[in-house]
Amino acid sequence: MIDNTDLKRRLQRLQRHLQHGLIERDVPVRLALLAMLAGEHLLLIGPPGTAKSELARRLRGVFRGGQYFERLLTRFSVPEELFGPLSIKALEEDRYERLTGSYLPSASIAFIDEVFKANSAILNALLTLLNEREFDNGAQRVKTPLAAVIGASNELPEGEELDALYDRFLIRYEIGPVSDEGFHDLLQLDDTPPPAPAEADRLSADDLGAIQTAARELPLSEDVYYLLGGLRDFLREKGVPVSDRRWRKVVRLLQVAAWSNGQDRVQVWDCWLLQHCLWHLPRQREAILGWYQSHLGTDAVVNPERLRRLIGVWRQTLEQERNDKRQLANEKGERLYVDNQGQLTTLSGREYSAAEDGEPLYLAPPDQADRSNAGQGYRREELQAQFFDDHYQQCHVDGKWVRLSEYTANPENRLMRHEDFAPHTEPVRYSEQHIRERVEATQDLLDAIARHKQVLAAKLDAIGVDLADHLWLDPAFAAPARENLEQSLRVIEELEDQIRDLQEGFRQLPRL
Repeated sequence: MIDNTDLKRRLQRLQRHLQHGLIERDVPVRLALLAMLAGEHLLLIGPPGTAKSELARRLRGVFRGGQYFERLLTRFSVPEELFGPLSIKALEEDRYERLTGSYLPSASIAFIDEVFKANSAILNALLTLLNEREFDNGAQRVKTPLAAVIGASNELPEGEELDALYDRFLIRYEIGPVSDEGFHDLLQLDDTPPPAPAEADRLSADDLGAIQTAARELPLSEDVYYLLGGLRDFLREKGVPVSDRRWRKVVRLLQVAAWSNGQDRVQVWDCWLLQHCLWHLPRQREAILGWYQSHLGTDAVVNPERLRRLIGVWRQTLEQERNDKRQLANEKGERLYVDNQGQLTTLSGREYSAAEDGEPLYLAPPDQADRSNAGQGYRREELQAQFFDDHYQQCHVDGKWVRLSEYTANPENRLMRHEDFAPHTEPVRYSEQHIRERVEATQDLLDAIARHKQVLAAKLDAIGVDLADHLWLDPAFAAPARENLEQSLRVIEELEDQIRDLQEGFRQLPRL
């Protein structure tokens, strides 16, 4: 059984060896070493002259035993260049076998430059070798000692036939020229090769197997499960394809990273590595990192987005319960209303003769389609002008002549309107149990927030130690991590205040 405390010190020394004399290559160095430990492959995308092949050769130096294989592919590369020449002796015996010694099927560490130049004659065998660590040599499928392949390319793959090969590289890193800030240091470098790592620090195939076996037993913390689920939803929403196989491999990688770092479980900090595993296009890495950093201070219960939705529902509920009224009734059980004079009545409304500026309003004669004039009615002079003759002031109604004075004296010809009386109400009063349930529901969440704040405070206290000494994380991550945790804490406290206000509102509801 390998001791992960001793292993961490060994890995720290190996990292320093790999980084010696390289400018601004700390992250790809860490990723390359982690890929080897986890039995995964690393893809470096970037222009020539950015230390891609040098990194692979140095990785070979930290591996004890085994062979190293390196090849530059072109569109015209043939299988013999990767897998070895055909055996003449085997052909004479009617067997199709390759001499794989010193070629990829015999290598432990390999570097394949311009890996996406692989043609169809190479592709199937290469896919099997990368994923299953097996090689079909004639009639036999043989196990290979391959620990990790570093693939390199100047560009992303083009064509669906390369999608499967692209997916075989769990870790992807876009590597560029040295920045302006590091250019001066670059010019001062000499060509002295780094000293060889101590033999006791180098890693064997047995070491890698022991690390991977031990890491599989490492649990994931609950907030990691929650974060992975949220990230999966985010990537699906953004249209970033991530296969189920890749998700499982990501978990194995996180377990190896956490175990080799001396942890007893996978923590949210380890998920910083996800930005280098889940993008399909380089520009997506920043979006993944941004999402991850903004969700550092959340969990399944205390999630600002969830809290805001919940607060919105509770606020609506409180307003409804504050404003709810019940209609009162008299001793006979009849509902009461308040009439236009402010008096209590059992009538829900009244009909009254309409008037305008003190003048009565009338209906048009019965032969008109709309007697009410769209609800506006007619004044006496309007009625006379439109429906009665000027001389006799008569109108033909129901087969006889009717004078204007008779028409207006008939109550049936008046325009009537309806007025609803307001119900006589009082605020709804709630039982002690109802109010207690509302208060307890908000208190449960306030208690969860209090616990979460303690967790955030503990993370903030430990962030310097946890991240500064972490094997696989960029030390520069500590500053944005702290900033995001502090921001999460501020947001949570603001939402906590809103929940307290709601709780007090529920306490003040009218009681029975």
